[in-house]
Amino acid sequence: MTGLAVDDAAWASAWRRRAPGDKLLLCGGLVVTALVLPAWPGSVLVGVVAVGLALGPARVPARTFARAVRWPLVFVAVGALTAVVTVDGGGPGWAPDAAARAGSLVGHALAGSAAVLLLATTTPMSDLLPALRRARVPAAVVEVASVVYRLLFVLLDSLHTVREAQAARMGYSSLRRSYRSCGALAAAVLVRSWDRARRMQDGLAGRGLETGLRVLPETLPSSAAFLAAAGAGIAGIVAASLVLA
Repeated sequence: MTGLAVDDAAWASAWRRRAPGDKLLLCGGLVVTALVLPAWPGSVLVGVVAVGLALGPARVPARTFARAVRWPLVFVAVGALTAVVTVDGGGPGWAPDAAARAGSLVGHALAGSAAVLLLATTTPMSDLLPALRRARVPAAVVEVASVVYRLLFVLLDSLHTVREAQAARMGYSSLRRSYRSCGALAAAVLVRSWDRARRMQDGLAGRGLETGLRVLPETLPSSAAFLAAAGAGIAGIVAASLVLA
């Protein structure tokens, strides 16, 4: 267990042994389809397919998938609200096409988020980063993503350690103490994480690391049947959307 529910789900997924490139093509195709097709019925179909694949063949726990989609849902709701509210001389009000605009924005965003989460919950980062290198994504972009991924665990470890110490000292026994402890927790975690990240950088630099951390990736074979099924599924979504529209 890594401490990240999405990462744990990816390692335990039934699609763990599938080639990352195959899953990238599938999820990327779903994202593009969600953006290009109309929100109804295109984005709805993409969202249903993405969630169905995650909970069905990939066997991602429904609770994990639902928890992962919570925060994107909050941002989508806020974005939809700001898109339909207009401010003029008479004060704030609703845009003339508020319902259609909000529905389109929410549909596209949720369908794209579901497709991205399908990739995140079935592909560990240790598989995804080498696949991005092979896809000729700029090395600087891949290296930044790798460093941020590693620092997440430094942050989680610091958060867990400091919070346990606060709880042992009754830091959350009342509302006032909880507010105070949360502020101290944020400050302590940032300082500890910064210090550990700096020491990690110094250690890597002391070993002569100048071109990024290279590892031997696991090679997973591509599946022609999987790619054919993915292409047929996306083509079916496009056809169904055109017919229903």
